[in-house]
Amino acid sequence: MTAVLAAPAARLDEALVDAYLERIGAERPARPDLRALAELQERHVLSVPFENLDYHLDREIHLDARVVDKIVRDGRGGACYEVNPAFGLLLEALGYRVRILAARVRRPDGLGAPLGHLLLRVDVDGVGHLVDVGFRRVSRRPLPLDTTAPQPDAEGVFAVTEPFDGEQDLLLDGAPLYRVDLRERDLGQFRPSLWWFRTSPDSPFLHDLFCSLPTADGRVTLKGTRLTLRTADGQRTVEELDGDEAVRDAYLTHFGIALARLPRIPVLPAGSSGIQVE
Repeated sequence: MTAVLAAPAARLDEALVDAYLERIGAERPARPDLRALAELQERHVLSVPFENLDYHLDREIHLDARVVDKIVRDGRGGACYEVNPAFGLLLEALGYRVRILAARVRRPDGLGAPLGHLLLRVDVDGVGHLVDVGFRRVSRRPLPLDTTAPQPDAEGVFAVTEPFDGEQDLLLDGAPLYRVDLRERDLGQFRPSLWWFRTSPDSPFLHDLFCSLPTADGRVTLKGTRLTLRTADGQRTVEELDGDEAVRDAYLTHFGIALARLPRIPVLPAGSSGIQVE
């Protein structure tokens, strides 16, 4: 097993671990067990938004320990290539055995690219668990890989399929979300995929601007200037924000993100509704 980030300098020191735990409102666990992992994962999901603002602020997306500073010191979130490695570094510092995995996202026209999604495998008491805090809809608890039993969650009912050819599908309410390759990956292997997401005219991250965060009783999402509040029972309140100050206030109020300048709002391709995060 390799570390989430191989360089020794990438290991989090105690002060940064404490700051990370404070950022997500979690206590330092007494031991690296499954109960503590579930609590850490839920706190992370509820505290760190799934967002792509830097794609539209002309800022670099880093595949190294700087992702921790972005989350902890800048109060930001990110997508899978950022928040999952950052969470993995925290878990490693707390004594968990963590590996990086890749997945192909299920799309209407089939499966996406082999390294299109990055997630974690965390082994506890000899059992591997999928841990993902960087996708549009995620479980708030670790998902064991050794059972196909339904796993009820605030987002719905998750389940993993039986392994086949070294892969397993993750399902949500019976529909496939993505197909996980069970081979351990190195973070550097994702650089070409990140480059594609950052530069390709076909990249969904360049077509859409979003910031989304689950809450204790639903979800809040800002897409461009459209603010959507969804309750656990599916009720939605949609507001079109008027003016830059209203947008800035929404980022700060709902996500804790203070922006000196606002990201560009892209124009969606004809017929596209963008990334489904609401």
